[in-house]
Amino acid sequence: MQTTTQSPVKINEQKAVEEFMQYVEKRNPHETEFLQAVHEVAASVLPYIQDYPHYVQHRVLHRMVEPERVVMFRVPWVNDKGEVQVNRGYRIEMNSAIGPYKGGLRFHPSVNLSVLKFLAFEQVFKNSLTTLPMGGGKGGADFDPKGKSDGEVMRFCQSFMTELQRHIGPDTDVPAGDIGVGSREIGFLYGQYKKIRNEFTGVLTGKGMEYGGSYMRPEATGFGSVYFTHEMLLTRGESIKDKKCIISGSGNVAQYTAKKIMELGGKVLTVSDSGGFVYDKDGMDEEKWNYLMDLKNVKRGRIYEYAEQFGLDYYAGKTPWGVSAELAFPSATQNELNEKHAKTLCKNGLQAVSEGANMPCTPEAIEIFQHSKVLYGPGKASNAGGVAVSGLEMSQNSLRLSWSGEEVDEKLRSIMRSIHDNCVAYGKEKDGVDYVKGANIAGFVKVADAMLAQGIV
Repeated sequence: MQTTTQSPVKINEQKAVEEFMQYVEKRNPHETEFLQAVHEVAASVLPYIQDYPHYVQHRVLHRMVEPERVVMFRVPWVNDKGEVQVNRGYRIEMNSAIGPYKGGLRFHPSVNLSVLKFLAFEQVFKNSLTTLPMGGGKGGADFDPKGKSDGEVMRFCQSFMTELQRHIGPDTDVPAGDIGVGSREIGFLYGQYKKIRNEFTGVLTGKGMEYGGSYMRPEATGFGSVYFTHEMLLTRGESIKDKKCIISGSGNVAQYTAKKIMELGGKVLTVSDSGGFVYDKDGMDEEKWNYLMDLKNVKRGRIYEYAEQFGLDYYAGKTPWGVSAELAFPSATQNELNEKHAKTLCKNGLQAVSEGANMPCTPEAIEIFQHSKVLYGPGKASNAGGVAVSGLEMSQNSLRLSWSGEEVDEKLRSIMRSIHDNCVAYGKEKDGVDYVKGANIAGFVKVADAMLAQGIV
């Protein structure tokens, strides 16, 4: 019988991770998504900080996993039938060591404390990687805007902001949009904030251009994900041109991921929503993309209508991960791509995966990608373009000016290139780059050093 042995160093590192996770699990029982996000970071960071005792001595990671503030509140509103409805609102202010809390608002029935804590924790590292002065936060409500009238959405947003406005501000906490919070919702939220506070400030990002928004903000997350993929492919002398690409989702991130892939010569084969996915063997073109934009952003329709319009194959209740492609862009929601999907993708010749959503790949899927030497861009790095341009919107608001779309796009490209370089600097290994390790450590070091400089607060 053959036995395997581990070096004492490896065993000690593994033990450190296990002991830390036992501590976190005891304090945050049943918070599955949050614990998953913490474990991924701990597995990278704890081995690294063993060589830097000051991080261990000051229990920096222990402090990072504890939110600075958690706000939870009632959101009463009245629907079109005159019936009183009650939802639950949240804001997780995770870490402000390097700047005001920054992170989106999510309106979706799945929203709970665990989901928002995971998103806020991820946001801390993501914002750190952008090099911009932004802390991490996240918020939202278990409200579903789907199927609601504009009047119902407006009344909910006004009620939500009536409470949230007590806790945010341009130098305190600057929310943005996320799932279920688009330009319509941001407009209603901002209008209520302005009415109550009697001030016109950059307190929300993702605003319309008519009232302080930034060019390129709608495009930023999707474009940034593709730019990051481009940088990863360059390390192997490859490009996006002529690559077959599969995308999940059909919202803002998926839409602009598709647009940038087409601009760079790639072939978009799929988009999806919660009902199923569309397969287009010929690839998306400009006409199809424009129809998708109108369907999802104006008519708020379903993806099967897109399939019917162009005579495409529609797979109800399915995800696109069985389609053969070189590049994958999971851009819908957390844990949508699992171990089985990852094995199928690798078998079909996948070269790279770039997370457009937050934590869309399960830990088992990530392990398979890394073992198969697939280039894997974790969300805290690959989808940081959205918050990066939000940070640029904050800067424009503070300066009372507006940069052109070309200027913002160039800054976005530069930021994504810088994020990639930082991942390589901390994640370089003999046989390639561990982008998970690189992103986690690079994000951690900046925040940790700021925390140490500010004392025990």
